[in-house]
Amino acid sequence: MVSWLLRGLSMSAVHIVARVLLGMAIVHSPLHGSLWKTAAVAAVVLIALIWGGVDGIIDGRAHDDPDDYADLTVMWLKAGVLAGVVSGIVSWALSNYVFGGMGQNSFFVELFAGGSFTALLVFVPALAGVGVGRFLAHRQSRKDARTAQDDTREHQTV
Repeated sequence: MVSWLLRGLSMSAVHIVARVLLGMAIVHSPLHGSLWKTAAVAAVVLIALIWGGVDGIIDGRAHDDPDDYADLTVMWLKAGVLAGVVSGIVSWALSNYVFGGMGQNSFFVELFAGGSFTALLVFVPALAGVGVGRFLAHRQSRKDARTAQDDTREHQTV
């Protein structure tokens, strides 16, 4: 399966589950809506951040030269747009036909505004994770190189 498709569909599933749980929580406890909304957004952002970080670590370990890195920016952009479109359509259908607690937005508002917001919720944290992951992978390879260099110096002086 294409990597951006897997990420996009998975992140749309995460967002849809977060929206459904958010709707249920707000219906059950409407006075704590701000807390539930923050928790739902934080869950989506955290999953995207961690997944992007894992991608960055894997890519950083695979390529020593930063010029050889894979194009994870476009991959995560495609995944974010796909997650936004899919979760917008599914959330609209769920809110209008299955579960009224999710809100009653029109199709175009849910698709364009909600989809754009979801795309950013996936894309921006994933790219931050990629950058941190590549930094950590490079830092570890530099430590390993220094340790190997120090070992050769010890053997040469003995």
